[in-house]
Amino acid sequence: MRDPYEVLGVQRDASAAAIKSAYRKLAKKHHPDNNRNDPKSAARFSEVNSANEIIGDEDKRKQFDRGEIDAEGKPRFQGFPGGGRGRGPSPGAGFEQTFRTSGGPGGMGGGAGFEDILNSMFGGAAAGRGARGGQTFDFDTGGLAADLDLNVAMTVSLEEAVKGTEKRVRLPTGKELNVKIPAGVVSGQQIRLRGQGETAPGHRPGDLLITVTIATHPFFKVDGSDLRVDLPITLYEAVLGGKVRVPTLTGAIELSIPKNTSSGRIFRLKGKGMPKAGSASGDLFVTMRIVLPDGHDAELEALMQKWRDDHPYHPRSEIG
Repeated sequence: MRDPYEVLGVQRDASAAAIKSAYRKLAKKHHPDNNRNDPKSAARFSEVNSANEIIGDEDKRKQFDRGEIDAEGKPRFQGFPGGGRGRGPSPGAGFEQTFRTSGGPGGMGGGAGFEDILNSMFGGAAAGRGARGGQTFDFDTGGLAADLDLNVAMTVSLEEAVKGTEKRVRLPTGKELNVKIPAGVVSGQQIRLRGQGETAPGHRPGDLLITVTIATHPFFKVDGSDLRVDLPITLYEAVLGGKVRVPTLTGAIELSIPKNTSSGRIFRLKGKGMPKAGSASGDLFVTMRIVLPDGHDAELEALMQKWRDDHPYHPRSEIG
């Protein structure tokens, strides 16, 4: 994926507000519902969401700027102290050597490795004269526990989470895989691909653990299996009522709102939320937001002044 600053078209020192504004404009521009005849719009929309997932989040933005994660939110491989690439066990981490003493002369029972090391350290005293009291050193290397699992993060759009998708993921090892994301995946869910982790002699291959995050959507907010959306309506639609178009995951539908609908009133569209495995989908909750026209409208102001004088009412009377 390209640099998220480049994707959103903002400078690296851009404010959080500027990033949010750029994201909203691009998300609206490239949303698949607004580009039904452009097959590439979904990919651009996903790229915009992924970029916002990185630099639209304060913590992830700092990690990206420090070079700790890449443009897809995956940890950058930092290597090990003293050089040497790989994820083998480091001294003191997952590797245990246990020194024992035994009264017999056999040591490790025919193994010369560690005994030879001791001989070189003590000038042959361990083998020739024996340790004090005729004891020899013995070693137990059974504590070697290689962690061969790989962990990567993946961001998908809300539409991809609902319908399922296939995405290419790059592992810290440099290997790339096509990963199928099942329909109905939720944010934070982990997908395990067995045997796709790292390998080491004498150990079974580790697993690949993919943690899925759903990118912020320009319209919908995910609330468990439900969705919430704010719907702008005009003043006359609120007063006179009528049918308004509401976006859903499967396309826009018409909703009838009654006369005198107040801003903040919530309508529930059953089954229009997130799909749930083995049960009915969640619901979509639509909150009405009355939006006045831009600029000054002399006729509207005159009408409101006359209405105020002839039909006064007090909606805040109960709160003092």
